[in-house]
Amino acid sequence: MNQPRIPLRKPTASSFALNLVLTGFLVLTVVGLFFLDSKKADVGQATLKALDDLRKMLFEPVMEHLNWTEAITQLGVTLGLSFLTTLFGAILALFLSFFAARNLGNVAIGNVLKAFVAVVRAVPTVLWVLIFAIGAGLGAVAAVVGMGFHTVGYLLKAYSESFEEIDSGVIEALKASGASWWQIVFQAVLPATLTALLSWTFIRFEINFTTAVAMGAAAGAGGIGFDLFMASSHYFNIREVGFLTWLILLTALVMEIIATRLREANRLQG
Repeated sequence: MNQPRIPLRKPTASSFALNLVLTGFLVLTVVGLFFLDSKKADVGQATLKALDDLRKMLFEPVMEHLNWTEAITQLGVTLGLSFLTTLFGAILALFLSFFAARNLGNVAIGNVLKAFVAVVRAVPTVLWVLIFAIGAGLGAVAAVVGMGFHTVGYLLKAYSESFEEIDSGVIEALKASGASWWQIVFQAVLPATLTALLSWTFIRFEINFTTAVAMGAAAGAGGIGFDLFMASSHYFNIREVGFLTWLILLTALVMEIIATRLREANRLQG
């Protein structure tokens, strides 16, 4: 029995350029390994030491400079930073998304807003935090404002696209019946997309939590990220790094479970 042939895509200029770049990176990586200055260190012994440190970090976590109360408090600070960032960003993004959605606002205004947030999303969050730190100084304020700026760019795109997925016939019917723009928004758009909006918001909250951990050290925002930085760079306590890492991972796991439930609810509703 003849098997159907799988059609092969012909190579294009873009695929050739991509393969060329990837091959160049591979060659540079291999050449770099050969010319790497190891300072006459024993690579084998160093590898065994790294594996031993990893074992201590993952399987022998301890607390020496913190107690449970302090650890939970610092974790709460990080969660608070991510919550405030998500709250402020979601409120502003929700308001702007009404004007960015093509079926609700002006197309030209929507294109300008989407182009602006595309630029915002293209810049890493840590750079926004450092930019705002020039005016506010390193700390929680710069972290919240910088992370919130990036959150607006993320959620505005998600919210506006959720609004654009609504059946246009529903909106046209409401307009024909004499409903105002605000009545369309609150009586049709928001009820139909509420689950999707909550799902996107919680996903961003999860992202902001992991970002807040990094900002605790990079921007002096405090929280569990700053304690992780101190344990690794100041105390050189690999076991305490392991304890804080496990605490962060367990928190992120709980948040991922909640986010998955919200996405599943959104899928079933759709």
